[in-house]
Amino acid sequence: MPNFFKKPTMSGHLWVIYAISIVLLGFIWYYQWLLGLMMTIFLAASILYSIRTEKHLINETEEYISTLSYRVKKVGEEALLEMPIGIVLFSEDYAVEWANPYMNAFTNDDTLVGHPLSELSKDLVAKLKENKKEVWLQIQDYEFQIMVKKDERLLYLFDRTQQSEIQHLYQNEQTVMSVIFLDNYEEITQGMDDTAKSHINSQVTSILNRWAGDYGVYLKRTSQERFMAVMNHEILKRLERNKFEILDEVRELISDKNVPLTLSFGIGTGPVTLPELGELAQSSLDLALGRGGDQVAIKDDTGKVRFYGGKTNPMEKRTRVRARVISHAMKELVQESDKVMIMGHKAPDMDAIGASIGILKIAEANAKEASIVLDPNDIDTGVQRMIEEVSKDEELWSKFVSPDDALEMVTNNTLLVVVDTHKPSLVMEEKLLNKTEHVVVIDHHRRAEEFISDPTLVYMEPYASSTAELVTELLEYQPKKLKLSMLESTALLSGIIVDTKSFTLRTGSRTFDAASYLRSKGADTILVQKFMKEDLDVYVRRSRLIERAEIYRDGVAISTGDKGENYGAVLIAQAADTLLTMSGIVASFVISERKDGRIGISARSLGDVNVQVVMERMNGGGHLTNAATQLEDTTIEDAKGLLQDIIDEYFEGGDSE
Repeated sequence: MPNFFKKPTMSGHLWVIYAISIVLLGFIWYYQWLLGLMMTIFLAASILYSIRTEKHLINETEEYISTLSYRVKKVGEEALLEMPIGIVLFSEDYAVEWANPYMNAFTNDDTLVGHPLSELSKDLVAKLKENKKEVWLQIQDYEFQIMVKKDERLLYLFDRTQQSEIQHLYQNEQTVMSVIFLDNYEEITQGMDDTAKSHINSQVTSILNRWAGDYGVYLKRTSQERFMAVMNHEILKRLERNKFEILDEVRELISDKNVPLTLSFGIGTGPVTLPELGELAQSSLDLALGRGGDQVAIKDDTGKVRFYGGKTNPMEKRTRVRARVISHAMKELVQESDKVMIMGHKAPDMDAIGASIGILKIAEANAKEASIVLDPNDIDTGVQRMIEEVSKDEELWSKFVSPDDALEMVTNNTLLVVVDTHKPSLVMEEKLLNKTEHVVVIDHHRRAEEFISDPTLVYMEPYASSTAELVTELLEYQPKKLKLSMLESTALLSGIIVDTKSFTLRTGSRTFDAASYLRSKGADTILVQKFMKEDLDVYVRRSRLIERAEIYRDGVAISTGDKGENYGAVLIAQAADTLLTMSGIVASFVISERKDGRIGISARSLGDVNVQVVMERMNGGGHLTNAATQLEDTTIEDAKGLLQDIIDEYFEGGDSE
């Protein structure tokens, strides 16, 4: 206890002085009794004064301590009962046992005692069970920071509403930078006279300026087909809530060629510097264009990307010049490497196998050893007949190696070519990506957030029907000594035919050019049909899937496989394709169990529904009309419920996300 709380007494030093004085008085009395008398009277008066002074000091101190104790006690009571801090004691079954008056304002009754904690917040009990020491929750119109004392079953609630509002204000005022690009402006205006070009420019500028004015966006045109927009985070959230309806408005501008004009947005956001925001915006735009355009890509400082739009089929924009440039670059990379390693995705389809064989021929045309990575235990029934036919050609079959053998063969100077995918998690052997510094990616899928890091060369064209089509064009610009056998050209043609559903989907003029080139090299269409034949039991199983289909909403068909029965990816894809041929169906989704224990979903559409963005919401991907995903740790029923929720959001939101 501090010294001022002890009862004060006369100083010990003072008593010593008095004792010495009495001894001295004895001597004085002995020699001079008169002086002794005077000194005795003086000493008595001094002692009396000291005693009275000390008694007065003691009384004052006791009074001070008494007053201070009362004040300290009162402060404690006020802190407990009147300070704007919530204090709650709760029982083991999460009911309020005691609460200070501050917390009674959050109940309609006079007191909160006896009420369950869930009355304050539905999420509070769940948060307490997580054994967290600190929880942030919304209670009515207030934001609270809750300090949890689990052992004492005690809660301290601090009102952080003002702090939260300031934080939200700070976040909402953060600068957001965007680059807007007219995807097909050059193609649409090609051949137009100045009057027609001026008319389109005027229309686009008028729509964008009105849009910018409505939302408070600063807009500046930097070239014929490019704009720069600056906004804050609050405006961006409004745009996201409205699903960027500007995409639909611009798309309605039909040119004289009956081709819609489309926009792509690349948006950078986050608490970073302006140069970094600009880089994020440009990176987002590259991603949006790589996915086919007519969409918005939003990337924040953590690298996460959100997509909106992508409702139309991408317009064919490839040129012979680009194919020739890429083919020439491929030739140089092949010649500079010690060998070429080629791999597609897991459970490869005919497009992946055909494209791999095409790249093999490019390597051989440049006198380089090449191998195709294929896992014999990961071959789907859809390509089984093609593999069987290839295995009959001893020279070609000798070029196929297992993933384990490939890991032993690869060197730092090996050129690794990845075909028909750009996601590291989907390649045949992901470890190969780290074994060499030279990686080429050739793919026709829309670019996803996940991408192979630091590739040497990327040839991604979402406008192409298949990777086999892209590889075929590259073959045309290789050395003249290149010779394609009937089987090799047929494998490439098979990839094109399968991915286009016999030239009915995603087919451009270049698709027929590539097919014509392969046909001139001896591709056998009868052999293609042989590759595509199926067993009777597969047909029956697919028919069973189709029989279980039901129309969910707006022409969307959903079919689910039998519980406990495994279906291959090709089979459910075929079922989805077949459902799409039925009257009134604009999109189809087939859900089934897989051999690996995951739940597979195959999605198809005629173009009115963007199944790619639906599958991306379920960690999948693909094209606008052709997509898929695989889900882990779930059931068919749960997967179907999640799919229905996403479809509802897709239609009710008015745009794809």
